[in-house]
Amino acid sequence: MPRLRFETAKEVFEAFPALKEDIKTAPTGEKPVPFMRTLLASKTPEDALAFCAHTLPRREAVWWGCQCVRAMAKVAEGEEDPFLRSAENWVREPEDYRRLAALRLGMESGRRHATNWLALAAGWSGGNISLMEGMHVAPQPDQTANAIRTAILIALARVGAGERAPNLANAVEGGAKLMDQPA
Repeated sequence: MPRLRFETAKEVFEAFPALKEDIKTAPTGEKPVPFMRTLLASKTPEDALAFCAHTLPRREAVWWGCQCVRAMAKVAEGEEDPFLRSAENWVREPEDYRRLAALRLGMESGRRHATNWLALAAGWSGGNISLMEGMHVAPQPDQTANAIRTAILIALARVGAGERAPNLANAVEGGAKLMDQPA
């Protein structure tokens, strides 16, 4: 069984109505992967990133975001910063204490770096996102996806102009492969 939560692109837009503000291409009854590739070939290929981040389940989306940022920033295994490490730790073992550690790290830092947004994406993946004792705040349904999209766009902005299109295509194809893999 594939990892997709949705059968069509239209279902993704129905689940995340705000996505219509980010992606101007009208959703279709196409399967998600072909629709995402259509977005990649459009005048705004970055829309494919937003679509992929919303289509993948949260855990897989965080993993995908980590892999995209790692590749674009050319971060070798073992050289990662604490933000990337915290997001990947949560993906490997999605325990709530790991999610909260990523959330704390992401909230206590600036938001200028792609990896900060990955920690936030993991932290916003579910549960209580309030760091205040006794207060409960549920994440917005698209909060993780938006953080992943932001992380990848920041990383993409920092690659050379000649590397932008291939990096974007590689990111989308990486997401497509995750969507096609059995759960």
